[in-house]
Amino acid sequence: MNAVAQVVKSVGPKLVPFFKTVTIYFVVFLPYNLPSVLSTILKCLPILSLMLFVLLHGMSLGDEYKYSRRILVGLIFCCLGDAFLIWPGYFEAGMLAFAIGHINYILAFGFKPLNLTLGACLYAISVMGIAYLMSGLHGILVPGVIIYTFILTTMMWRAIARVQFFEDLWTWSKLCSCVGGILFVLSDLILGLDRFKFSVDYSQALVMSTYYAAQLGIALSVVDAKSQRKVE
Repeated sequence: MNAVAQVVKSVGPKLVPFFKTVTIYFVVFLPYNLPSVLSTILKCLPILSLMLFVLLHGMSLGDEYKYSRRILVGLIFCCLGDAFLIWPGYFEAGMLAFAIGHINYILAFGFKPLNLTLGACLYAISVMGIAYLMSGLHGILVPGVIIYTFILTTMMWRAIARVQFFEDLWTWSKLCSCVGGILFVLSDLILGLDRFKFSVDYSQALVMSTYYAAQLGIALSVVDAKSQRKVE
C-alpha cells in the first residue's frame, strides 16, 4: 500500500496538466463539424501534456530511455493525427500519422513474450471488423483502413501480451499500457462505425474519452520502464 501511495504521490502532480486540459476540452466541447484553430489546440493539449509527463520522467539518448523515447515519438505522431482529423479532407493524413504513432508503440512494447495465440485471435476479430466496415469504404480508404487496422491490432496485441498474469510477471505500468491499447481500439472502433456505417449517439464524447484514457494508460507505462529494462 505504501508503494502505491508513493507512486501516486510521485506521478499525480505531473498529470495535473493532463487532467486540466482534458477538463477544458470537455467543458468547451467544440463539435467535430466546426473545425477551427481553437478546436485543434484544445484537442491536442491533453496529448501535449502527456508528452511533458513522459519528458519529466527522464529522457536521454541512452538505452535505458529507449522505451520512453518510443512512447514520446508515438505521442507526437498521434498529436499530429489529432490535428489532421479536425480538418475536412485530412482524414487519410491523420490515419497515417496515427499509424506511425502505433508503430512506435509497438516498438516500445516489443515482441517478448510473443503469445501467438492471442495475436491470432485478435487478428481474426479485426478481419471480421474490416469485413463489416468494407461497404462504407471507398478509394484509398479501402487499403488504408486495412493497413491501419492491422497496425492498430498489432499494437493492442503487444500491449496485452506484455501483461503475464499467469506467470506473475506483470506490473501496474504494464497493465496501464494494456488497458490503454484496448481503449485505443475501442475509441477507433466507435470512430469507424460513426464515420463509415451509422451515426453513433454521443460519438465525439465516447471517442475522445476513450482516446484520452488510452493515451494516459500508454504514457503511464514509462514510469518504471527504466527499472524494468535493468531487470531484463
